[in-house]
Amino acid sequence: MPRMTRMLAALLTTTMAAYPAFADDERIVVGFATGASGFMEAYDKPAQDAAMIRIDEINAAGGLLGKKIEVVSADTKSDRAEGAKAGLSVIDEGADLVVVSCDYDFGAPAALAAEDAGLVSFFLCAESVKAGIQGVGPHSFSASVLAAVQGATMAEWAFKEKKAKTFYRLLDTWTEYNKGICDGFDWMMPKLEAEGAKLVGEDTFKNEDASIAAQISRIKALPQEPDAIMLCTMMPGAVSAIKQIRAAGINAMILNGSGVDGSYWLSAVPDLSNFFTPVQGSIYGDDPNPDVNTFNAVYKKKTGSDPSSQYVYPGYSMIDVWAKAVERAKTTEAGAVVAELEKMKGEPTLFGPRTFTPELHHQNQARYLIVETNKGKPGVVGNWTISEPVPLEAVVK
Repeated sequence: MPRMTRMLAALLTTTMAAYPAFADDERIVVGFATGASGFMEAYDKPAQDAAMIRIDEINAAGGLLGKKIEVVSADTKSDRAEGAKAGLSVIDEGADLVVVSCDYDFGAPAALAAEDAGLVSFFLCAESVKAGIQGVGPHSFSASVLAAVQGATMAEWAFKEKKAKTFYRLLDTWTEYNKGICDGFDWMMPKLEAEGAKLVGEDTFKNEDASIAAQISRIKALPQEPDAIMLCTMMPGAVSAIKQIRAAGINAMILNGSGVDGSYWLSAVPDLSNFFTPVQGSIYGDDPNPDVNTFNAVYKKKTGSDPSSQYVYPGYSMIDVWAKAVERAKTTEAGAVVAELEKMKGEPTLFGPRTFTPELHHQNQARYLIVETNKGKPGVVGNWTISEPVPLEAVVK
């Protein structure tokens, strides 16, 4: 081989090694390392179905960078060790984007595999700040909104719109998500106290507790029933806690996070009223944005069932913002895509604006619809955007 040819060959080899993301530029691949079996399937599959709807829309419109998006998948089996294997599997199949489970604990192994490979990862709907830079690394994002925003939203909305003055804080210590709801409530309360609100008590319980009779006794021992109970919990224990609170004759507003959205559990608490949750979009056919109601119909046509909760929606928004970033970067190379995502400030999506920064790959402020359950029937009664974003120091502990 002539000397010049050898030099050019060596230069080409070095260049390809320095830019591995461009080595297979003929394909754009989204890899889902998610729970197709086990308990995480109930959370992951609906959001993944929504992601597939957006992928199909993009492909029908000509694809991304002129290429059809291909999809590969691997089952985490709702197991952390299997999650790491699933992440490596979709990476081996050429994934440019690695999509991981809704929960931080169960999605992190696959996201960390993507981070090690220098690839962008998106949690489908995790709401812990760790599902991003703080827990995985600079290429990791979450498609949903921080749990702290939910707690802050419900406190401020209840005070401003429902004129609630006295609050009781009841935390289920089971998950980071639950703690996050109460973290947001705790951050908002001093601001409301300056305007006349008052925290009249607080307590904790565990999701698996069969009885919260002691906690209920302490609420009933107050001189006056609080106007609102901030209940920071999720399924399955949420049903038992709510049922016991109402059975004890406590009729105060119950505020909760998005984790209890959906009507599937309401038969266990017949005629539940005065119960409120924040949602990114309504599954009940009454979303003020007609495009959301149209999406719900498309989702039902594609999957055969209605959306089960608001956690369907982040999957759609995730593909939407990632695809926009790829188009603007004109490449799927992770560093360039991350740079474009971090430029997004109030980026419009079907389920509300999205903002990412070099410090936070999550939403620390969002417009939420407020759903009230009245006599067992949930429906939208308003919307709220907290007056200022939840600061990073309130969620990183």
